[in-house]
Amino acid sequence: MEMVVDMDTGIVASFTEQIKGEVIMPSHEDYHRSRKVYNGMIDKSPGMIVKCVDVADVIASVNFGRENNLLIAVRSGGHNGGGLGICDDGLVIDLSGLKNVRVDTSNNTVRVGGGNLWGEVDHAIHAFGLAIPSGIISTTGVGGLTLGGGVGHLSKKFGLTIDNLLEADMVLADGSFVTTNKDQHSDLFWAIRGGGGNFGVVTSFKFQAHPIKTVIGGPTLWPIEQVAEIMAWYDKFIRSAPDDLNGFIATMVIPGPPFPEFLHNKQFCGIVWCYTGDPDKFDALFKEVLDLNPIFQHVGEMPYPSIQTLFDNMLPPGLEWYWRADFFNELGQEIREAHLEYGSKIPTVLSQMHLYPILGAASRVGPEDTAWAYRDASYAGVIVGVDPNPENRELITDWCKNYWKALHPYSAGGAYSNFMMNEGQDRVKTSYRHNYDRLVKMKQKYDPTNLFKVNQNIKP
Repeated sequence: MEMVVDMDTGIVASFTEQIKGEVIMPSHEDYHRSRKVYNGMIDKSPGMIVKCVDVADVIASVNFGRENNLLIAVRSGGHNGGGLGICDDGLVIDLSGLKNVRVDTSNNTVRVGGGNLWGEVDHAIHAFGLAIPSGIISTTGVGGLTLGGGVGHLSKKFGLTIDNLLEADMVLADGSFVTTNKDQHSDLFWAIRGGGGNFGVVTSFKFQAHPIKTVIGGPTLWPIEQVAEIMAWYDKFIRSAPDDLNGFIATMVIPGPPFPEFLHNKQFCGIVWCYTGDPDKFDALFKEVLDLNPIFQHVGEMPYPSIQTLFDNMLPPGLEWYWRADFFNELGQEIREAHLEYGSKIPTVLSQMHLYPILGAASRVGPEDTAWAYRDASYAGVIVGVDPNPENRELITDWCKNYWKALHPYSAGGAYSNFMMNEGQDRVKTSYRHNYDRLVKMKQKYDPTNLFKVNQNIKP
């Protein structure tokens, strides 16, 4: 039974003295701002938020939470759909003060703090002409995205974010500090590559970066009425396209500028492209796309950080979000018809559906080589109902659930954990598939009392 943090005790005062960062209680003037996460639909009131600035703060916080039987949530960027970086009544270990990005130019490796956001990493390493595969929104936290897998623009070329993770520093449930890589605590290194925050608090990551300065990218749009036809074409095209060409397909509404006015508030089938290859070969490769006569296309050369920030302004923190997700092996007729039906009924301008290819380099890692189990799926799909207005909560949630229900029978079963809300144990098991039992063993070894349970939880 978790205890509620009690303000009256001297325990809190003596704990506060151990912390170099800041301990924020409900009476603190910064409390309400500090408890907000990216998803405005999440409204939780922790008993205490510890803004850690170093590893010592994290160790002290983990020990304090364990010794006082507190519910613990760990927050990196706070982007998680289900709000799993925050909790009611318990202790939030906030890593946002653990920020640093250090490039080793001798081997293009990058050390990143557990509280960094991807935009900060992109900015720092772009100066060296480098990039690390991550997601598609730069305000996402490095920690959550990485531990869940990391699907994005560079997945086809360089694999998931976890495929580029070389090492992590962690504070475990017993308060001990370990470095985990292929040679040290290699079983733990296996588990954190996809197993989420179940095994400890990652205070630092070491990644392999890749020489990428600019990409050719941007969106192409077709009227939603063409979605079935475009999706059938895309399914063949993206599989045969070289690893250098990635594109995720979407059903979406154009909300407004910078897009031209004739597109505003209309539904579309869109593909957002990202090409990392020889620019001289792009036109020949892309001719097939343009032959499909998109109603709009804005594809051109840009610095890599620019493609990572394309959607940042459209999707600022604090909007209401409802998420559902599945993996798909193919995009058959029933699937395409469902996308036509629900893509034509998008309820608000920011609500959308994306399908991300798990092809190329991402598919060439064995399904048991990391905890991320769906290497054989072709696409990670996600549907999000999004709107700034809490009054539209039911509208966006119902549309999202109905869209998901129409597609789910044709899915591969589980979902990418970073796209899931709090959906229960069966869903977690399905999403880890054949790796679940091994993850349970790792949980029994590294967190036998399930101290870290505010996540897509693997019960010991």
